[in-house]
Amino acid sequence: MRKARAEGRPAESRQKSADPAAYYDPRFGAEALKVLPGEYIVTDRDVMLVTVLGSCVSACLRDPVARVGGMNHFMLPDTSGGDSAGESARYGGYAMEILINELLKRGAVRRNLEAKVFGGGAVLPGFTVNNVGQRNGRFVLDYLKAEDIAVAAQDLLDIYPRRVHYFPRSGRVMVRRLPSANEPDVLASEGLYRSRLRESPVEGTVELFE
Repeated sequence: MRKARAEGRPAESRQKSADPAAYYDPRFGAEALKVLPGEYIVTDRDVMLVTVLGSCVSACLRDPVARVGGMNHFMLPDTSGGDSAGESARYGGYAMEILINELLKRGAVRRNLEAKVFGGGAVLPGFTVNNVGQRNGRFVLDYLKAEDIAVAAQDLLDIYPRRVHYFPRSGRVMVRRLPSANEPDVLASEGLYRSRLRESPVEGTVELFE
């Protein structure tokens, strides 16, 4: 995983002026934070978390009582390079574990957690047989079932990249399916992330809009 960020409490959050991922989105009238591949953000502030997904998956988790939530963005490495299933699963497992643990640190209660999950599109060339997106989608649903965390909404698989806008305080999600399965920015981002994984070990409803 890349650097992890926790927002919302002065002692833990990074300075806003020093955070290049923060911006104001006039379309939504909201302060937004980008969640990049290999990152997660947990916050108790009224912000919008945004990520773009191809074959990667994001899990959006929140405790509606504690009003704290977060998002991760992960890809399981493909097995074509000789990775075992267990080695692959540890990336997704780490992404989920660290997100849940950070939520619990912020006052969330495990039994209150609800999840919304997105991504897993078949967008990477060369993965029609051992589809990374399909494995990601299956993994996140199996993980949440094993952890007894309810899945309130999902938009997984298919051939589309997606842009996800998540409001952790309210739980609202808006998803835009991007027009091209070969979205160059998505492919470039995920290709870079896959390379990094090979090189380094691991330390309700959905609104679709145009």
